[in-house]
Amino acid sequence: MNIVEMLALIALGYILKLALKDERPFDWLRRITNDVLLAFFVFGNVASKDLAYLLSIKTVFLYVFIIIAISLGFSYLYGRFVLKNDPWAGALMVLSVYPNTAALGFPIASLFLNDITPAILYSTTNSMIVIPIVTFIAAHYSSGGASVKESFLKALKFPPTLANLLALGLVIAGIKLPGWFIGPIKTIGWWSIPLLLIYFGSRISLNRFEWRKLLEVGTFRIVIPFAFVFLTLRWASRDVFYSVLVEASMPPAIAANAILAQYKLKAEEAISVTFVLTLLVIGLFIALKALL
Repeated sequence: MNIVEMLALIALGYILKLALKDERPFDWLRRITNDVLLAFFVFGNVASKDLAYLLSIKTVFLYVFIIIAISLGFSYLYGRFVLKNDPWAGALMVLSVYPNTAALGFPIASLFLNDITPAILYSTTNSMIVIPIVTFIAAHYSSGGASVKESFLKALKFPPTLANLLALGLVIAGIKLPGWFIGPIKTIGWWSIPLLLIYFGSRISLNRFEWRKLLEVGTFRIVIPFAFVFLTLRWASRDVFYSVLVEASMPPAIAANAILAQYKLKAEEAISVTFVLTLLVIGLFIALKALL
């Protein structure tokens, strides 16, 4: 899926919202996409890998952990000491940790590279790690400070989290599922991407947009990761450098906003910020490509 197709699906969702004037179809779309298709997508992509794959990622694999730690650490400290009891702190952490590495990251990576395999490795590894993290954060902050145990149990009720943990368990155990089983699961799960884009478009509203929140998310999700990768990975091969630079600097994922909506945690504010940041990042990398 290229950038034009992605923007067209977002626009379709917005048009459908204006035409239908009924929230029920979009609520069902969110439930089907979040609880079924996204779970299939996560399971199919993770379970199709093996332990040798995980061990062979090297630099890309390492930077996934570093970027997650940086974004999560800075956003957590900011939320704890600046935002304090504001529920936006939880939403900020989710948005900062969960980038749009696939639907947007792959097309942008292809602007710089003919082979985006390292970008795919980054995206797949990133998804395995961040889905349990952001689900836990959303569950915890939406519960008004519930105990860690309660938040953990609530997060486990989210089907993509269970699918991720199950698939990762199979990979670690060395259990390889047959292609005739994994193939259809991945095909069905792929539909979560266009449907999430349509859902995202149906949620777009700048009524809850705030420049402060745009700057907060932009800083922890884009500016800091971009600067870190640019300064520390210039020595790497072109494929690795641009793959990691692009994927680490993507705006929040559509799925991150869907998870916030699932837990009723500042989803409207998050979607408005994500929409603006998505347009800004597309412009940033198109300009960067023109300068190279």
